[in-house]
Amino acid sequence: MKTIKLEQSSTETYTAQAGTLLVGRYLNKYANLEDISVDAKLEDNGVVSHADILRSYIGLLCQGKSDFEAIENKRDNEVFKLSLGINKVLSSSRLRQRFDKDARPLLEDIVIPSNIEMLQNAKVPITPIETGHVVIDADSTPYDNSRTKKEHVSWTYKNFDGYNPMKVYMGAEGWCIAAELRPGSWNGQCEFGYVIERALDAAHALTTKPLLWRLDSQHDALSNRVLLMDNDSDFIIKINPRKEPPMMWLECAKKLGHWCTWTSPRKGKRTGHFTLYFDKKVKDKIYTFRRVFRVIERSIDNKGQTLLIPEIKVESWWTTLDLSDHEIIELYKEHGTSEQYHSEFKTDLDIERLPSGKFNTNDLILGLAMLTYNMLKHIGICGLLDDDSPVRHKSKRRRVKTVIQELIYVAARLIKKSRQIWLRFSKDCASYAAFQKVYTMLGYG
Repeated sequence: MKTIKLEQSSTETYTAQAGTLLVGRYLNKYANLEDISVDAKLEDNGVVSHADILRSYIGLLCQGKSDFEAIENKRDNEVFKLSLGINKVLSSSRLRQRFDKDARPLLEDIVIPSNIEMLQNAKVPITPIETGHVVIDADSTPYDNSRTKKEHVSWTYKNFDGYNPMKVYMGAEGWCIAAELRPGSWNGQCEFGYVIERALDAAHALTTKPLLWRLDSQHDALSNRVLLMDNDSDFIIKINPRKEPPMMWLECAKKLGHWCTWTSPRKGKRTGHFTLYFDKKVKDKIYTFRRVFRVIERSIDNKGQTLLIPEIKVESWWTTLDLSDHEIIELYKEHGTSEQYHSEFKTDLDIERLPSGKFNTNDLILGLAMLTYNMLKHIGICGLLDDDSPVRHKSKRRRVKTVIQELIYVAARLIKKSRQIWLRFSKDCASYAAFQKVYTMLGYG
């Protein structure tokens, strides 16, 4: 093997994250991070604007970095500032102070509205399911922040200290339309009615198609069902059986006769599906709820061992859909995909261990991560699913990590000539065609 020598150029500028250019152009075209009434006054006083500090932190997130100290490596990075349209990059300590000071107004007045506005302006594809509904999956996911003294970190149901944020995803693509940080000790049902109301407003701003909510058993409260029905939204909600004895529902299934459909997937196991309807009076109004049951009776386990006492398992779901029991259960199974979206936040964007000790600051960072997640997801859909994209296995979507690897971490050389600025890519760059396609889509190139 030949010896390869190293040297560092003293005049030329290179970057290993040329894809930050796509992020800057995307924000410039589709998202509005400026607070006109405030930013102008800040800049007149020589203070970095809100838009610049938000853009700089999004620039870190799109590279899979969330700690404030990572911004120090970007302070003198010319490509980083040019790509994101930033005049000045703050130090890590000053960036942290600005976030701590203005976290709540930045989140509520700029980041959350900008997220929905960005999805509207970009006209992102929102694919309905076969019933014509656009699905909405809401779920909480604990973030491990153990061995820290951060504000509102507490014991979660996963048996560690941390936060328990609530996420709401929309469409088959999984666009995040709400991400709210919550104390770790909070149950997912705490203040969930407000989550539904805010998510409904966002969903109606993005689509006119009927909505189908898929929720797990922590959200089977009567108030949720009533609120969704009053807002003309369909739902499939898994039920927490609590103290209901499984044998009671097995006997019920046997008494229903032909109204219960039985199948036998293997010897010693049979499964029954049936529906019951329940009326409930709420504030002088009668609501009728459909409950779909699946009863599983095993007399032989999966290893072929005959059981002395049959094993009974019962699952059930509330729903407003007029579909067969089997179709309802199959539709709910797809709710599990939202777990993959959670992992993209935690690992791909590296925000599980949130960087601040202040709760409001961490909530702002989660909001910025939501915006970054949606942006990278759309960039991946536009650039990484066609034949000219870098070689990958075939897929209907790409993880945020794949987008970062293939389109953000791309090496290039910065060239200034004829009063123009160029990024020159290697002749061996496999991502160039996809990069150019997305850049052209954004109205450049």
